Amino acid sequence: IGCGKGAFISSLSKKYPHDRLLAVELVADVLLMAMEKCSMENCENVKFYRCDASIIDTVLPENSVDVLYLNFSDPWPKPRTAKRRLTALPFLNKYQKIIKDGGKIYFKTDNLPLFEFSLEEFEKAGLQIDNVCYDLHNSDLMSNNIETEYEKNFSEKGFNINYLEATVKKKN
Repeated sequence: IGCGKGAFISSLSKKYPHDRLLAVELVADVLLMAMEKCSMENCENVKFYRCDASIIDTVLPENSVDVLYLNFSDPWPKPRTAKRRLTALPFLNKYQKIIKDGGKIYFKTDNLPLFEFSLEEFEKAGLQIDNVCYDLHNSDLMSNNIETEYEKNFSEKGFNINYLEATVKKKN
């Protein structure tokens, strides 16, 4: 969700060529850049959808997603805009509807206040949180990392990249 300009989704496509991937983005111009990048790189397993993340649970069927990536989402830093953060509890509740039992959410950001807020929200949502890391690029977790455009830019400027994995556990 929030696919950006396409570096991440095109790399993910190459790493998992037999998986079906959906890149979701609200901003049409950004989505077009991602589409062009994937087209140039022959990423045939990627589909694109322009929508606001707030309706994702009406667009995708329940229990249809194995993995969801939230990479460098807008931090919406003011307290009054916290509800717009893609890691706010209402969004996490929507994601849990579409993600299968045992499915994962991977979250990366350079913004420490957003990361700390998100940790609290993931906990409130009842997600199992694993591999919390405040410096991804200097950790063992880096070996599986696919870098985004923002990530490359921020890490080159000396920012630490914060990372976590969360598992959806459905109640029977």
